Amino acid sequence: MTAERRPLIAGNWKMNGLRAAKSELRTVAAGLAGLSAETMICPPFTLIGAFAADVAGTQLMIGGQDCHPAESGAHTGDISAEMLRDAGAVAVILGHSERRIDHQEGDAIVKAKVKAAWRAGLLPVVCVGETLVERDAGEAAAVVTRQVRQSVPDGATAVNLVVAYEPIWAIGTGRTPTTDDVAEVHGAIRHILGERFGAEANGIRILYGGSVKPDNAAALLATADVDGALVGGASLKAADFLAIARAVG
Repeated sequence: MTAERRPLIAGNWKMNGLRAAKSELRTVAAGLAGLSAETMICPPFTLIGAFAADVAGTQLMIGGQDCHPAESGAHTGDISAEMLRDAGAVAVILGHSERRIDHQEGDAIVKAKVKAAWRAGLLPVVCVGETLVERDAGEAAAVVTRQVRQSVPDGATAVNLVVAYEPIWAIGTGRTPTTDDVAEVHGAIRHILGERFGAEANGIRILYGGSVKPDNAAALLATADVDGALVGGASLKAADFLAIARAVG
């Protein structure tokens, strides 16, 4: 991390959480005083409005987990970036591996969703990552840089883009790559961002995600070109999420 890149700790609740979870949210919001990192929780769509209202005036931001490329229309079961913004979200996770795999989302649709997020004034957190087969074949950096190249539209800046590296094989498995492995991939991401966006890339934050927990957060967050974390299961418990946020140096 550098002075120009303020760390971001974002929690992805995935398909977890009912209204009763507001108690965890309030505990997180109350525990952020004095922390240097920006913090965000991305709950299910059903909770965004209530959560945004509940943490208004605090340091905690609320984001969405996906959006449709269109502003409105006949898209049953989908939600637009404008709807997220209207509900109180300030950001949206896009291209998560669970969307890429479960819903067959490729780089082109992720790119269209990033443009939708920009249209609505949301900050996209664009996820990239390799499978275990790709890592074992020595293709991790190549796969991830291709995803960055094809998923991020022209016009990205330090203000309107966050990238999250989430090795697919580490998500929810308890396994994490070594800090050297993380540094290598984050460095490759920084390089391709620099090729595309010049000096602006120096300010674009790159988060690490994939079984981030309180006991490994400090080492991961101290790794070169790691500007925060995208936290899955550990973000569901206020104590764990706060411990990760406090691990920022």
